[in-house]
Amino acid sequence: MNKQPHDNSWKFIDESGSFSLQDPDLSSHLYFPLANEARMLSVVTPTLNGDIKTDHNSYLSQPLSVFDLHNTRSGRNFWVYGEKIGPWSATGNSAPQLTARFHKGREKVSLQAGFLWHEVTRENPEKGIKAEITNFVPYGKDQVELMRVSITNLSAESLHLTPTAAVPIFGRSADNLRDHRHVTSLLNRITCTGQGVLMNPTLSFDERGHIPNDMTYGVLGVDTQDQDPTGFFPVLNDFIGEGGTLDWPRAIVHNLNPAHFPGDKEAGHESLGGLQFPKVHLKPGESQAWLIVITVLKNGQSADSIMDRYGSLASFDKYLAQTKTYWNQKLDRLQMHTGNPHFDTWMRWVSCQPILRRLYGNSFLPYHDYGRGGRGWRDLWQDILTLMLMETKKVRGLLVDNFAGVRMDGSNATIIGNQPGEFKADRNEIARVWMDHGAWPWLAVKFYLDQTGDLGFLLKQQTYFKDHLTHRTAAVDENWQEEHGTQMRTSNGDLYRGSILEHLLIQHLTAFFNVGGHNLIRLEDADWNDGLDMASDQGESAAFTALYAHNLQQIAEIIQQLKSLDISHFSLAEETLLLLDRLGEKVDYHVPEEKQQRLNLYFDSVSGKIAGKQVQISPDQLVSDLRSKADHLTNQLRTNEWIEDDQGHSWFNGYYDNQGQRLEGEHPLGARMTLTGQVFQLMGKVAEDQQAREIIHAVDDFLYDPDIRGYHLNTNFGEPLLDMGRAFGFAYGHKENGAVFNHMAVMYANALYQRGFIKEGFKVLDGIYRHSVDFPTSRIYPGIPEYFNPRGRGMYPYLTGSASWYLLTMITRVFGVRGQIGDLLLQPRLMPEQFDETGKAGVHVLFASRRLHVLFLNPERLDHDQVSLLKIDLNGKKVAFERKGNSGALLPRDVITSLPRDPIHRVKVQLKRKD
Repeated sequence: MNKQPHDNSWKFIDESGSFSLQDPDLSSHLYFPLANEARMLSVVTPTLNGDIKTDHNSYLSQPLSVFDLHNTRSGRNFWVYGEKIGPWSATGNSAPQLTARFHKGREKVSLQAGFLWHEVTRENPEKGIKAEITNFVPYGKDQVELMRVSITNLSAESLHLTPTAAVPIFGRSADNLRDHRHVTSLLNRITCTGQGVLMNPTLSFDERGHIPNDMTYGVLGVDTQDQDPTGFFPVLNDFIGEGGTLDWPRAIVHNLNPAHFPGDKEAGHESLGGLQFPKVHLKPGESQAWLIVITVLKNGQSADSIMDRYGSLASFDKYLAQTKTYWNQKLDRLQMHTGNPHFDTWMRWVSCQPILRRLYGNSFLPYHDYGRGGRGWRDLWQDILTLMLMETKKVRGLLVDNFAGVRMDGSNATIIGNQPGEFKADRNEIARVWMDHGAWPWLAVKFYLDQTGDLGFLLKQQTYFKDHLTHRTAAVDENWQEEHGTQMRTSNGDLYRGSILEHLLIQHLTAFFNVGGHNLIRLEDADWNDGLDMASDQGESAAFTALYAHNLQQIAEIIQQLKSLDISHFSLAEETLLLLDRLGEKVDYHVPEEKQQRLNLYFDSVSGKIAGKQVQISPDQLVSDLRSKADHLTNQLRTNEWIEDDQGHSWFNGYYDNQGQRLEGEHPLGARMTLTGQVFQLMGKVAEDQQAREIIHAVDDFLYDPDIRGYHLNTNFGEPLLDMGRAFGFAYGHKENGAVFNHMAVMYANALYQRGFIKEGFKVLDGIYRHSVDFPTSRIYPGIPEYFNPRGRGMYPYLTGSASWYLLTMITRVFGVRGQIGDLLLQPRLMPEQFDETGKAGVHVLFASRRLHVLFLNPERLDHDQVSLLKIDLNGKKVAFERKGNSGALLPRDVITSLPRDPIHRVKVQLKRKD
């Protein structure tokens, strides 16, 4: 553990989640997201570093990876020059300030931040000057970041200052950072306006080809008196001067007057938003402020229109207040109240993370220095889980749109556009297929069905994705051309549409038959763990075989319930009969070769155009077929994958490698175990109750790390496993090789709660929270990182599926507020310490488009297994309910839908000591 000295941790300063931190510049790799729905995507650090962009091809500032945060000098800056103080950077980014950072008498730096705004205060007592810099991205339709700089004279004498803003303008694709950096600067056309610098490249050079550019990148500004800049430094090299640098530029050090004025133009240079403002005279105690408007203009949008809207300090205050309100109102929908107010406030940041991932995708933050901004297939479905908790109107349409990415071979599109339902043909030279991708859509659909009761959704029609890849990317359709489009067609040339149920069936049935030598579903190019990517020939995933088995059982149960809609049959593509083998020529499920042969017949039938004919299958026939398959997989796992060591530990093997060798179990280098291999056996109810207890014992012994308060993804296998995946080339404890990986840890907690192991599940969730907020070790702002490294540092913050699962687990399993085929189930599994001192714990949720405040009353603060439910009041009136166990209750949906939509409705659940 690497606990370097740090006197301060961040502290919440209000109930909405705003926080403060002293000396933030003494912690490396800290960054904060600023974004809006228009996809202005910014990152800001305590020294105002961080990049600004709208997508992969449109970076206003230089693209940055996490190590660039301290390497690069290219960032937002604001300089003042005074005869008495010399050059001084309000962001701390001058050469003298940087060299003095660890010296006695260093500048005092403090930070405050909230949803979604960021403010840094910097004081230099020796020079008698203070700066306060506030940044935010206004909510709304404009791609704008606003930055207010306030300078205060702390000295006993007047200060005469020359203020200059300096924001380098990169203005092109991230690809051009290493691909023709200089050549693409020759495209730049720079114009000085009355209020700033605009840079409009003539062309874009990137993977799309050489195309006309329609974007303008701008840095504009005014001061407190609404005075425009007096002149400009639009060319970066002119500003830094020969031999100069951005942290010691000649124009500032020598207090040069600008040589460019409104109307001046330059071409073919690296650009700078260098704005010099009128000189100011500050008496002791006086302040002056400036507003910097950083913007990306598209489709003929004018800088004047942006400045008309945002170009005054009064507008800054107005839009800052509106932006704070916007974010807080969004997050108020999921407030929590427990015995730990700090945890409740921290959860607001966790609730924000799925929104941030929807905006940023899996890119565009310093650790997430890969990809081009799109979300992955899993993200589409996992983020919907939390979206359903916060807003339900869009969910049905999003779910339907997402199914347009499913191929008829059970795989899916991997290039996902920014618009709902936008999927693109995969032209990568090395196409990949992840074996778990077919399992996640059902989890989202099942949650939707439970929250809404909308069983008819399964009958909704949708197209299938089609490109040149077939047989789960193992073959190519030579007849397919891009002009044919990306939707499956019939032999007559018509678009083929199948029900959502048919899409789900194809995803699961193809997986069932796609087995390896041990009769488990093939690993293909990886599963959830992207690092298990070197076992495509003989690798198998017992872990996700368990999830597919569970899904098949649940789909069968839902089909039974569909009978309540008087459905006598389902229309399915006739090709699916090859996979519904219990309705015709049966396959011997114990012979992997027979399964693969049947699967290949199916693949051949859907590799090009399909017949377009549909057959009628009764619900009972479907249920019987699916259950036989689910039972077979479950028995296969229980019979063959339960392992024991000579120390009395027992657990499930999760994988087979590319030599067909079992991954887990005893080994000369130490016991081998994966957390993933246990989670889905628990969640999928493959593990029987006694096996579940033994798994928990083994996981605690092998994977729990008390120093980090969390669970490693796997034990240390002690060697690279070239027959398993690149993950085992990583140093142990990092990324997918045994990090304390929060996504799988939270799913482990969720599985424990589902199986009734409440104390054990709470231990997992509480450990993640406590380590995340241990700032001297984790070094992250509020929220959950993707993982903790061996030193306990939080890595890859903000954009992680662990936040979605943590939020989902807290609401639906810990508070136990969730739907059950449209009705409202209240089944709390709260620990005594999760109630406040008066025995209250509550959560705000959205259910049936009504805002509910569900409050549990447990005056004696009894454990979950000591209480039973006494009564339920809704808005002060007692309501009838169906009892579910001792402490569970089911409220009919019409009780909720009969309520008006606008107010918050109060559901009070009285618990008592169990008789």
